[in-house]
Amino acid sequence: MELGNISQPTYSPGLQAPGSSSPGLVGMVHGFLRLVQPNALPVALRCFSFFLHQALIYDLGFLICAAIGILFIVLVPLVGCCFSCCRC
Repeated sequence: MELGNISQPTYSPGLQAPGSSSPGLVGMVHGFLRLVQPNALPVALRCFSFFLHQALIYDLGFLICAAIGILFIVLVPLVGCCFSCCRC
């Protein structure tokens, strides 16, 4: 089987926003992701506890966003219940 004239793929450095009909939304999403997760993925697997520590630092932004989301999921219904049941 001959592959013929297949060229090697070229890779560009860094993240680039894909071409889309809504560049403002794509830019906003990429800006949020760069804000939440500015660190590079840790690839050192020397020690499991060190890797776990690096992975937690890597995902710190997502963990903070998840904690804020869970806080809103719990607090909003609770405050709504207090306002509707305990009208003073």
